[in-house]
Amino acid sequence: MVPEGKIKMPELRKDYVTEDYVIIATERSKRPSDFQHKKEKKSPKSKCPFCPENENMVPKPIVDEIKDNKGKWMIRVIKNKFPAVKPKGNPEIQTHNKYYAFADAYGQHEVVIETPVHGKELEDLPLEHIEKVIEMYIKRLKEISKDKKIKYAALFKNRGKDAGASISHSHSQIIAYNLFPTKIQKKLDAIKKYDKCPHCEIIESEKNSDRRCYENKDFVAFTPYASSFPFELWYLPKRHLASITEMTGEEIKSLAEMLKQSLNKLDKIEYPAFNIDFYNIPGENFHFHIALSPRLATRAGFEHITDTIINAESPEDAAKFYRGETE
Repeated sequence: MVPEGKIKMPELRKDYVTEDYVIIATERSKRPSDFQHKKEKKSPKSKCPFCPENENMVPKPIVDEIKDNKGKWMIRVIKNKFPAVKPKGNPEIQTHNKYYAFADAYGQHEVVIETPVHGKELEDLPLEHIEKVIEMYIKRLKEISKDKKIKYAALFKNRGKDAGASISHSHSQIIAYNLFPTKIQKKLDAIKKYDKCPHCEIIESEKNSDRRCYENKDFVAFTPYASSFPFELWYLPKRHLASITEMTGEEIKSLAEMLKQSLNKLDKIEYPAFNIDFYNIPGENFHFHIALSPRLATRAGFEHITDTIINAESPEDAAKFYRGETE
């Protein structure tokens, strides 16, 4: 039985497959409109390294770009000016005694500038432009994966200072490095305990639940049962794919439509800061998915000491917001 409806008292919920728990504490909940906050001020164009007027601020050479019919770039990939990892050094993890393991932080750190227009958000762009952004993600992930020293490529988008973005101009990042992350390994290990893909079954269950939000030909989106963030939203392809790099042109279009629809809805709460994380494990029996995590609450001592998150917004109520049933 899948619990539905309004939660009357604090409830402990477990993630679908991992052993991660959250507390859904709806006595602290707010209406979506109560999350309204002062819209974050954009950084000035004159100081933005991602604007075409400031070419001198961009690391050279340009990694990749897509141009419009006038020959001007519409999507551009550059090296991060302050990279977390670099493609040099020794990528092998060493342990010289039982406590200290280390290696050079080997890898690639790239920035995907989604538009040359300062102040435009991803969801403000035409659908065809968003499709090309996704195509660029795929192209760069495929190219980076050719380096066998890299163990995992993390694709993510931060918007707003509360989500870790230091530049307000719309962009995404790829950090590919010489470690398979513990969090990703935990997801993979949990999934391997099932006879068949649990996410395929979760899709069938959630698309008919109180947490359903959007559905089109190729994708479904719902607020996860054990949501860690208020208004957290997951996107999953109906077809079993291990990575975004396996998507067809039609699936790219469907994903672009759903991202535009859901982010435009989220913007009703005055453009909150958020993270979008793309979970890919190529070559494994894994179901590619995307998590949108709005940063509308502050993590405090209990979360830090226990790793158990307190979420004041039930996923069922958040789904009503995305479906347009509450404002």
